[in-house]
Amino acid sequence: MTLVAAAGLAALSVAAAALVLYAAWRADASRSDRSHAGAALADGGDPADEPDAPAEPDGGEPTDSSYLLGTTAANKLSGVTRWLTTVDHKDIGLLYLAFAATAFLWGGTDAMMMRTELYDPAVSVWDEHTYNALFTMHGLTMLFLFGTPALAGLGNYLLPLFIGADDMAFPRINAIAFWLLVPALVLMRAGLLSDVLGHVFVAGGLGALGEQLLALAPPATGWTFYAPLSVQLELPTVSVVLLGLHLSGIATTMSAINFIATIFTERDVAWRDLDIFSWTMLTQSGLILFAFPLLGSALVMLLLDRTVGTTFFAIQGGSPILWQHLFWFFGHPEVYILVLPPMGIVSLLIPKFSGRKLFGFKFVVYSTLAIGVLSFGVWAHHMFTTGIDPRLRASFMAVSIAIAVPSAVKVFNWITTMWNGHVRLTAPMLFCVGGVATFVVGGVTGIFLAAIPIDLLLHDTYYVVGHFHFIIMGLISFAFFAGVYYWYPLVVGKHTDYRLSVAHFLLTTVGIVLAFGPMMIMGQEGLPRRYASYPAEFAGLQQVATLGAILIALGTVVWLFNLVQSYRMGDPVTTDDPWNLREHGDQRTAEWDELPYGRE
Repeated sequence: MTLVAAAGLAALSVAAAALVLYAAWRADASRSDRSHAGAALADGGDPADEPDAPAEPDGGEPTDSSYLLGTTAANKLSGVTRWLTTVDHKDIGLLYLAFAATAFLWGGTDAMMMRTELYDPAVSVWDEHTYNALFTMHGLTMLFLFGTPALAGLGNYLLPLFIGADDMAFPRINAIAFWLLVPALVLMRAGLLSDVLGHVFVAGGLGALGEQLLALAPPATGWTFYAPLSVQLELPTVSVVLLGLHLSGIATTMSAINFIATIFTERDVAWRDLDIFSWTMLTQSGLILFAFPLLGSALVMLLLDRTVGTTFFAIQGGSPILWQHLFWFFGHPEVYILVLPPMGIVSLLIPKFSGRKLFGFKFVVYSTLAIGVLSFGVWAHHMFTTGIDPRLRASFMAVSIAIAVPSAVKVFNWITTMWNGHVRLTAPMLFCVGGVATFVVGGVTGIFLAAIPIDLLLHDTYYVVGHFHFIIMGLISFAFFAGVYYWYPLVVGKHTDYRLSVAHFLLTTVGIVLAFGPMMIMGQEGLPRRYASYPAEFAGLQQVATLGAILIALGTVVWLFNLVQSYRMGDPVTTDDPWNLREHGDQRTAEWDELPYGRE
């Protein structure tokens, strides 16, 4: 059975590679067949018909200066002081994005270290504690230090431009919310930092201090911190990580309050004219406002159990199951906190490169609001195996299946928007289409896990890991990449290289299929997750998954190289419509009015 599944996976991978290669060929062909004059732009957009740009947009530095086009240095401090003291929403948005990119690379390094260990069935590279610490920190870093800050960065930069506001409602709170993430990162990654410093001190002759730091190993509880393990584990860094996690929750809550206040008080457009990205950011902020304070309360209770001997989650006096209820009441809305803004990006960009308006705009908005409401009624589907009342399990199964309906509404609306449209396979559009495809796989497999009999078989197997990574590394990261490519000309004033963008797309898409497809097969065969060793018969599939992870890492390197090289040597933007949207339905949004080009 495993060999048959592996053969099917290989065939699927070849088909996926052929599909993306065909998409890249069609994209290149569509660029060469343009009917208007001029060569296509490097990022897959269309050439501009406007004359050369003025030298000093927005009264700031010239376009070819070292300053980013979208954040000119006019009336601002210079150098590092500017970025340390800024309260400008654009600057803070870029700080969020830089922070998120750093966390993404750090969390990705954790993943590559795990895949290195899993290449061989035996524990041969890292020990068991290190492996457990790696998947603990990988989950925390990607969810709390990459996913949420990355979306906050895009929202900070773009949302005031979309709604006609001059800045966020509370600029200083906006800055504080970002800078709280820096100590949160230090606290949450303290175990690794102490390990590095410990080895440095030991090598430098400070053996006693080095040994003390080496004793502060990173926690190995899993990112869910299930009690009673997280209470009983005598490791100081567990409490340190909990403090960092609590601090990140405070920062995220402050940011959400700011987004809500900005949309309600600074909005210069009617509700009926509010763009879909702003709707998803508003819904996400509402979810944060209800979910993160509860997580903070649960973290305080867990810290009290660890430090002063309370019994909130003790077997005698409390209940370890209580932690699961509190955590997943936050944890499942967190999934939609991460996925709603990427859905907004896809809903915003697909119409632009399809030459059509978004099909069923109101229904996409209603489905967004429905997801926000239903997301708080599904948390116990993570707990089907805990022995809770079967009647409760059935009710949670019903709601878990029902929440798939508004997600399916979005998918069908995206597909219908592209249907018979003038689809241009630019770099953002490639990632939008790839995100929709991976979301279909991740969403359908999630419906299976919502069914009690199937979940009882697949719970805590690699099938679950493959399922949510098809969504997190599929739709969420693909939408993020699409947004970066789309708004790069707005922020930097340069076009990215289209060939590198296609290479990034190919490597990432094939890598996702190879990395997470085998996990679903292994899960169906019964292989449990979170083990550093495994039976030898799964070695082939694990090695294929490691190959997929390597391809994803290579794609990320190509992406970073593309951004840096385009900043240095990319084709300059010379129009206020760098994607030539006017010739394809005029689906421009207000943020492009920040560009000074093409004005009278």
